[in-house]
Amino acid sequence: MEVKLHAARSLVGRLRGAAAVHDGAATAVAIAEIRHATKDDPDIRAPLADAGAVPFLAAQLTAPSAASEDAAAALLNISISARGQLMSAPGLLDALTAALRADEYCAAHHAAATVYSLLCVEANRPVVGARRPLLAALVSLLRAAPNTRATKDALKALFAVALHPPNRATLVGLGAVQALFALIMTDGRSGIMEDATAVVAQVAGCAESLDAFTRMSGLRILVDLVEQGGASTPRTRENAAAALLNLVVAGGERAVAEVIAVGGAEDAVRELAEDATASARGKAKAESLLRALECGGARRREHRLADFLNGLVQSDPYISSPASASTHG
Repeated sequence: MEVKLHAARSLVGRLRGAAAVHDGAATAVAIAEIRHATKDDPDIRAPLADAGAVPFLAAQLTAPSAASEDAAAALLNISISARGQLMSAPGLLDALTAALRADEYCAAHHAAATVYSLLCVEANRPVVGARRPLLAALVSLLRAAPNTRATKDALKALFAVALHPPNRATLVGLGAVQALFALIMTDGRSGIMEDATAVVAQVAGCAESLDAFTRMSGLRILVDLVEQGGASTPRTRENAAAALLNLVVAGGERAVAEVIAVGGAEDAVRELAEDATASARGKAKAESLLRALECGGARRREHRLADFLNGLVQSDPYISSPASASTHG
């Protein structure tokens, strides 16, 4: 490792020297060298972070330049092995936000992938979730991204953000529901549909989501995806069922009534619950959702419904918290 640290110090030294004299061409060459080193040699990633590479790389993201893409790619590579050093680097999250907003989509998708990498550490999710400009930039990338890779990177990052329950209401407030359903309705690529519905399922797990879903005809869209043949892949169908389940758990009696009011909802959910070809996960979500709809079919059963929904919250860590579940219960 001493050899790796020496090599890392040499690379960072060249970058520091070029940046000190404002030599753009030399800076770009030094950053390209670091990018290639982090790609070809995983063992040099942490030493580069220790040698001080992160602030210099992050600085390239705040003002778009020819080196922005290489800097963003290098940060992504370093994040795989040195997440702690990246999260502790001053200005790193601001730099990633700037890259997400830039017109350079290669840098943007590297930045989104870096955010996702950082969010693999559970402790980082509330920290990132408190950065509204960063979350807003991810949502905007869904609307603007012209290619599959940038869209998928943004969706993966948003999914990881939404794994922390308090972040879900923030995403709703930033327009994530509208962006996600717009993507579902206009993008037929199966991989995008699976990822988008997975994010929808997580965002659904807060009380604030019901009104946003209703405004976008989201319940109708999800029921259509749950219907046999309505989704392009089994995973998308299962995600749609999970979204409806999370919605009724978080929204209580009102959400159950809204789902029941969608024509064919109970029949579609029952078909999935009884589908022998569906996965165990998909059938379990559909069975729980069907029981919730049946419990909510008569208002005189509202206490039974509340008990049932709270039981689901306790048994599934990916469903909204009990406090959210009882808000409209």
